[in-house]
Amino acid sequence: MRQVVWLLLLFAVAVLAASTLGANDGLVSIYWTPWRVDVSINVFVLVMLMLGGAGYVVIGAVSSLVGLPERAKAWRTRQREHAAQKALRESFSLLFAGRYGRAHKAAQQALEIQAQSSDLRIEPDFAVLAHLVAANSLHRLQDQPRRNEELAKAQALIANLPGGSAVGEGARLLAAEWAVDDRDADRALDQLALLPAGVARRTHALRLKLQASRLARQPLEALKTARLLAKHQGFTPVAAQGLLRSLAVEALDTARDADQLRRTWLQLDSADRRDPYVTARAARRAGALDALSDARGWLRPHWENLSQLGERERSDVLDAFAEVLPGLPPDWLPLLESSVESLPQDPQLAFVVGRAMAERQLWGRAHRLLESAAQSPHADGVLRMKAWRALAEIAEVEGDEELAHRCYREAAKNS
Repeated sequence: MRQVVWLLLLFAVAVLAASTLGANDGLVSIYWTPWRVDVSINVFVLVMLMLGGAGYVVIGAVSSLVGLPERAKAWRTRQREHAAQKALRESFSLLFAGRYGRAHKAAQQALEIQAQSSDLRIEPDFAVLAHLVAANSLHRLQDQPRRNEELAKAQALIANLPGGSAVGEGARLLAAEWAVDDRDADRALDQLALLPAGVARRTHALRLKLQASRLARQPLEALKTARLLAKHQGFTPVAAQGLLRSLAVEALDTARDADQLRRTWLQLDSADRRDPYVTARAARRAGALDALSDARGWLRPHWENLSQLGERERSDVLDAFAEVLPGLPPDWLPLLESSVESLPQDPQLAFVVGRAMAERQLWGRAHRLLESAAQSPHADGVLRMKAWRALAEIAEVEGDEELAHRCYREAAKNS
């Protein structure tokens, strides 16, 4: 097909030349005293075209000859740039392969090649990447002084980069990660604080902030960060629940008095305060700090929905309530009775409510509930022992020594 096209073009040129040059009526006279040359116009046109082509070739040859040094310089620059890029790529490959010493040498080679070329010095990204690879290799080799030198050089170059540069953000994140590895929480938090707001909300940055906050003994800040990670699906639901619970408990355990515990409780997220496990731990901590009224107030919403809780969560709430019974006000009695009616087969609930009735000196009701818990087939040995001992204490208060001895014997059988 291509040959046919060229043949058609050749025919077109031939027809055009024949129609244009066929009538050779023109004459061109050239005077050069004392000579005169007469040529046909066709010959004159052909000669001029040949002279124009020859002039173009000569001018191109001279231009190429004059520009030869510049082209040679550009070729050498491309070769050095290619060698520098190759060294940088090799350093990344060696770093990922775990050959940290060779990766550091390759990164240094890339920097040396860049220093020898003025054209490569205008690319700050290249130098920053090379310094970061060298610093990362030294970090893996646990050479902290040299790593910090390379990191300082990279951060000095970052100042010349435009805002929002990914290389600069990566340098900050790496510095924070290395600080966490060094167990230096303050330095890690300082590096993360320098990140833009959008970068600080990324999953990797949040993970680093979580680790740094835990290192710095800041459980409330760590809890907020962990909740953001859970919202961004940084953990599985089960892992997120366990982590949030542990951080909330850690925050509560740091309280040294009742006022500090109340402030910590109010700073928790509403989802944490609705968690029966966290509430039970807070109630136990409040009981240890003689804030029994606060503990019962925190447990009350869970008591009102006790039948809707799972077995493990209900057990946590009941255990915590049993520890804060002293000084139980009478307004709790209707709630306790209704909970027993809603869960008549729960021996632990019967035991806790029985102890609550004993706290209010309602001996008859307490005796029936504790006896039901002690004789329940669903109760384990520990719960039966506690129930028999509580019955023995009630019998001692009522002055029934024989019943007290019998209850103690039953308790010993289940110990």
